[in-house]
Amino acid sequence: MSEIYDAVVLGGGPGGYTAAFRAADLGLSVCLVDCGERLGGTCLNVGCIPSKTLLHAAAVMEEAAEAVEWGVHYPPPELDITVLLAKKEQVVKQLTDGLATLCKKRGITRLAGRGEVAGAGCLRITTVDGEEEVAWKNLIIATGSVPFRIPGLPEDKRIWDSTDALELREVPKRLLIIGGGIIGLEMAQVYYALGSEITIVEMQGQIIPPADKDMVNPLAMKLKKRYAIYTATKMKKMEVAAGGIVVELEGKKAPEQAEFDAVLVAVGRCPSSAGMGFEKVGVAIDERGFIIVNAKMETSVAGVYAIGDVVGNPMLAHKATHEGKVAAENIAGHNVVFKPGTIPSVAYTSPEVAWMGLTEKEAKERGIRVARGKFPWGASGRALSMGASAGVTKVLFDEEGRIVGAAICGTGAGELIHEAVLALEKGATARDISVTVHAHPTLAETFAFAAEIVDGSATDVLPPKKR
Repeated sequence: MSEIYDAVVLGGGPGGYTAAFRAADLGLSVCLVDCGERLGGTCLNVGCIPSKTLLHAAAVMEEAAEAVEWGVHYPPPELDITVLLAKKEQVVKQLTDGLATLCKKRGITRLAGRGEVAGAGCLRITTVDGEEEVAWKNLIIATGSVPFRIPGLPEDKRIWDSTDALELREVPKRLLIIGGGIIGLEMAQVYYALGSEITIVEMQGQIIPPADKDMVNPLAMKLKKRYAIYTATKMKKMEVAAGGIVVELEGKKAPEQAEFDAVLVAVGRCPSSAGMGFEKVGVAIDERGFIIVNAKMETSVAGVYAIGDVVGNPMLAHKATHEGKVAAENIAGHNVVFKPGTIPSVAYTSPEVAWMGLTEKEAKERGIRVARGKFPWGASGRALSMGASAGVTKVLFDEEGRIVGAAICGTGAGELIHEAVLALEKGATARDISVTVHAHPTLAETFAFAAEIVDGSATDVLPPKKR
C-alpha cells in the first residue's frame, strides 16, 4: 500500500465509473474498485441495457403482427432464443469493452474484487488472488442496490429476481410477476412475446404506482387484454410443489390460490450498504440502509462521498451519473451541488410511460394548484398514421404559468419527455412552449398542443367551456 490515491471509487456502475472518469479528467489519481469482471454495474450487465435489448425483440414481433393493418403481411415470427441471448451479450460486451478502454486510457487503476473499508483512509479488497489494500485521500461510495427479497420465500430455481429473468433460462407456460412496477411490466412484455401466460400482482391500486393513473390507463387497457392483472392484491403465501409454485393471494378480484411454473419477484430494490465497513469510519446510514449525504454528495465523514442508489430514491442510472460528477468535481476543489429541477422516469413498456416534475396526485397532496393541459393522441395526425392513437400528453403549470410537471403515455414517450425536462429546468411558461414552433406532423407537437390548451391558444381541440 504505497500510493495514496486522490480518489478511490467503490463500485463500477454508471455512477461509479462516471465519478472515476470525471475525477481522472480533472487531474486526480484514481483507483476504481468493483466486484464484477466488467464495468457497468447492474444497469449495464444485468439491468437497463440487456432488458432493453430483449424489449426491442419483443417490440419487433409486436410490430410485425400489427403491420397487417397497413396491408403488410408477415408469416408468424419464429424466435431463436440462442441468437437473441447472443445479441444481448454482444450489446453488453461492446459497451463494457468500451468502458474498459476509457478507464485504461485515463490511467485509472482498476481492481476487481469486493471492497471493504478497513479504517480511515484504507480500503481492503478481496480478489481471486487474495487480499490487498489501497489508501485514499477521498472515497466515493457507489455500491448501488440489490433486488428486494420478500422475507420467508422458499428457495427454488423457479423463483426469480430480475437478474434471473434476464437470463432466459426457460420460458415458463405460466409466469407470475409480483410487482406491477417498471421492472415487472418490462419483463412481462418480454415473456409474453416469448409465449408465457402472464399474471401480475400489485399491492397498490394501479400498475406503475408513482405515475398518475390517467397516464397509465392507455397501457393498462392494452395489458388487461393480454395479462391477468390484479391490483390492490397481496401475495400471502408461496409454496414449492412438484408441478409448480403454489401462491395464495388476497385481493377483491384475485383467485385465492393459483399455481405457476415460475415466479418473478419484482417489488423494488434496496441499498447495498451493509457489510462493507462504512460504520468503521462513522458514515451515517438511515434506518432503510441509505447513506445520508448533502447536496455536494458528502457523507457525515470528511473526504467520504456517496452517490447513486445507495443514497436514496429515485434509483436511476441517470441520477447516479450526475451525482458522480458532482462528487468528483468537489474532490477536485470545485464548489458544486446536485440540485436538479427534476429527474425523469420512464417505463419502457408498449406504450411507454414517462413523467417528470410533479404529478397531479403529488400536487394535490401538497396543496399546489395547477393548470392542466391534456392532449389526446387520437387528435394527432402523426399518432393516427402510425397506429399510436391511444397515447396522451399532459402538462402541468403553476399559478404563474410555469411548467411544474409533465407526463406522456405513448410510443417514444421516453424520448419525448426530455423537452419537458429542459422546459422545467429553464422555467418555461405555457406561452413559451406554445409559441415554440414544432414540426408537423410529429408526436413532439402534442407537448406544444397541451401547453396551448393552458395558454388558451389551442385550435386542434375545442377550447374549454367558459364557466
